[in-house]
Amino acid sequence: MLDVKKEGIILQKTKLGFENEGVLNPAAIIVDNTIHLFYRAVSKGNYSSIGYCKLISPLVITERSDTPVLFPQFDYETHGVEDPRVVRIENLYYLTYTAYDGVNAMGALATSEDLVTFKKEGLIVPKITYDEFKHLAESKGSINEKYLRYNEPWRSLEKKSEKIYLWDKNVIFFPRKINGKLHFLHRIRPDIQIVAINSLSELTTEFWQNYFLLLEECIVLSPKFKHEVSYMGGGCPPIETAHGWLIIYHGVHDTVNGYVYSACAALLELDNPQKEIARLPYALFGP
Repeated sequence: MLDVKKEGIILQKTKLGFENEGVLNPAAIIVDNTIHLFYRAVSKGNYSSIGYCKLISPLVITERSDTPVLFPQFDYETHGVEDPRVVRIENLYYLTYTAYDGVNAMGALATSEDLVTFKKEGLIVPKITYDEFKHLAESKGSINEKYLRYNEPWRSLEKKSEKIYLWDKNVIFFPRKINGKLHFLHRIRPDIQIVAINSLSELTTEFWQNYFLLLEECIVLSPKFKHEVSYMGGGCPPIETAHGWLIIYHGVHDTVNGYVYSACAALLELDNPQKEIARLPYALFGP
């Protein structure tokens, strides 16, 4: 068994309006020996923005902004800018987040050259209904019934003035190009899927239609063990090691008291991250 030491709380909510309900799910990146932390800040009513602080070590905060660095600005994120992840690829920082409009939760991207000024690139996952997704994904046969269980029920919430799209979140870029291509993980429950592209401009409606026709080939990790049997999703960006890409992800299992989340670990092949090399058969740590 691996030993994990829990260090406790390093960041708490404040009385500031944008983070008076909670702070959670941060993205971290080290630049010139400084740790930059971008965290989800939640205000009353469950409205989220992205807060920012600096650390000189994993446990010591030296500077904290009293205003959010990213906040809702567009229709697709009116209810929240949530759960950031950040990597540097060549000379550009890619900060992905979940855009939430009160109904739909979908992966979006902001880019920066300096981690100070960000340009929102918009949604990078498809705006597709569950029925459209199911029609494409089942073109070669039935898909895992959990796709139905976790995604189809949202249609019951649909109102005449609102359109319910497939929830596609946990978008996480690999921190370098692989074989000349950008790669990122994303999550349509219950599995973790992967995308490889030459540039962001490829992410068109036609691209995603063809992608879902080959959905089974795009799945990286599927629930296997008891602690992740319900569904899973990406955590921090992949960590490159001599043996492969180390993936820290969350595994979820259902209990009579609700879902229980655990931190999990897997290893993907360096040159072909769609291939799983190994997976920890127990949770790295849990509640």
